[in-house]
Amino acid sequence: MRSTAVLAGAGLLLAAVSPAQAQTTAPTSTTGSPAAAASSADIAAMVDAMTLDQKIGQMTWTHVYGSSAHDTSMAASNQARYGVDTPAEVVQKYDLGGVLYFAWSGNTNNPQQVNGLSNGLQDAALADGGPGIPLAVTIDQEGGLVARVGPPATALPGNMALGATFDAGLARAQGDILGSELKAMGVNVDFAPVLDLNTNPDNPVIGVRSMGADPATVSRLGVAQIQGIQQHITATAKHFPGHGDTETDSHYGLPEVTYDRATLDKHLEPFRAAIDAGIDMIMTAHIVVDAIDPDLPGTLSPKVLTGLLRDEMGFDGIITTDALDMEAMTDNWSQEEMSVKAIQAGSDILLNSPDVDASIAGVKQAVADGAITEARLDQSVTRILEWKAKRGILADPYADPAQVGQVVGSPAHLATAATIADRSITNVRNEDRVLPLQPGEDSVLVVGAGSGWPERLAPLLAARGFEVTTELENGSSPSAAYRARAVAAAAGVDAVVFTSYNASGNPAQQAMVDALAATGKPVIVVASRNPYDINVFPAADAVLNSYGYAVVNYQAVVRAIAGDINTLGKLPVAVPTADGTQTLFPLGFGHRYPSWPHLPGSGKPGK
Repeated sequence: MRSTAVLAGAGLLLAAVSPAQAQTTAPTSTTGSPAAAASSADIAAMVDAMTLDQKIGQMTWTHVYGSSAHDTSMAASNQARYGVDTPAEVVQKYDLGGVLYFAWSGNTNNPQQVNGLSNGLQDAALADGGPGIPLAVTIDQEGGLVARVGPPATALPGNMALGATFDAGLARAQGDILGSELKAMGVNVDFAPVLDLNTNPDNPVIGVRSMGADPATVSRLGVAQIQGIQQHITATAKHFPGHGDTETDSHYGLPEVTYDRATLDKHLEPFRAAIDAGIDMIMTAHIVVDAIDPDLPGTLSPKVLTGLLRDEMGFDGIITTDALDMEAMTDNWSQEEMSVKAIQAGSDILLNSPDVDASIAGVKQAVADGAITEARLDQSVTRILEWKAKRGILADPYADPAQVGQVVGSPAHLATAATIADRSITNVRNEDRVLPLQPGEDSVLVVGAGSGWPERLAPLLAARGFEVTTELENGSSPSAAYRARAVAAAAGVDAVVFTSYNASGNPAQQAMVDALAATGKPVIVVASRNPYDINVFPAADAVLNSYGYAVVNYQAVVRAIAGDINTLGKLPVAVPTADGTQTLFPLGFGHRYPSWPHLPGSGKPGK
């Protein structure tokens, strides 16, 4: 058995634990205890025993299609991309070092299923024909907007909501939730947290995925979140050297930032803090940073990955590319070119190559040509194997199925998520103290941009005791007909609640709020995504930033509207004026209800 040969050569036969044992014994801790760690000599023996294909495979981490290791229901998708039928066959064909889970690839239907998939893929890795080395099992589970596993896993309100609390204790608790729940599902790498500073209000891809714009705050909360995650599994700081000041989404184009080195240094502060805190892994950004390398994006730049990250900043952990199937890469380089350049730049992992066959062929040809030495591959493979030993993955990669029900979505985790959401709600305007409203007395009309999910907010308000009317329409831009229906419906209620969604660039949302305000009824805007919407809503009586439109966010919004909680959140970014020339609200701004707790029956001005 190849797995036995590779692992036995390093004295690590424990890694070949049987699947039956894995189902009946608790998994070994992934905190890297000395008993689980392999010596440098062990790792060197493993690397020496590997073929060139195995080494490249160990550096190749990609997604697979299916909900279990031998699932054939998505065979057509696996065949189209990999030429085999099942997830297990993908692992074995390429001697993969790691896999990447997505919801759209059928991997994350529910936590118990994820646990079974993870254990099944580890079986495939250690079986005859597999790489003989346990897998990195990875996922983008940031919380909030990017969460590949949904409920009953704990739904978190998101990083910018966390940033609005300015609370490192809550950040560590969020990391603990992410790390412990993923560990129970057999995932050993979370591609989180996002450490980008969202300093550009027009950023189309980061936004609420960021914890804010202040380097010191993002560093403090980022380190706390890393510490929480790495109690259990590996955290990954992303997207180096900072994706927060771009106006292009690297999924669809190649962004470029033109700021000077002093500005870059601010974006680097959270990554420096993460390195000092012992982050295991850093993910690259597909962006051109003129201050370091005006010719190549960070993912492919030796100046960025080796010169800046390795040599200047002293990072000696694992560097992974962002997904190589993003258009920032595929529109500009062939698969062979990008794979070779990424390794030459200093990356250890080729993540989610759009054509794994071409990627491997390109790297092999580069070795044959001398463009990449096998010794260079050995450096990355050694780094990967040392990490797998440190985290206990070599010793026991399996996850105990019994842990899923005990850990994932536990009452304590759900309570923490609710606390983060409650503490995040930011009151940026409350004219004439229109808020809080009074359940049982006030009737409300719930409308808004369809992308802001007003239909999710309405039943929560009704459950809290408000008389609720709704008018709904799909899409981000309310039509004239929808605006007219909403204005007509406003005549019969005490107040209007409008869910906005990145309204700064949406004239239709702006027109709808203006029309509703003209009715004379109080208009309460809930900014459901990026926090800048207030700059185009001068007529709104109240504006609450929720930083997300998930149920957990909107439950906190309802509690704030009803006066069940005070509005304690503060802006984690500065809000510019609509024309971008001045600051409308500074970072750290936020109103509280001065008379909270709101007393039922106390009345409000004008009633």
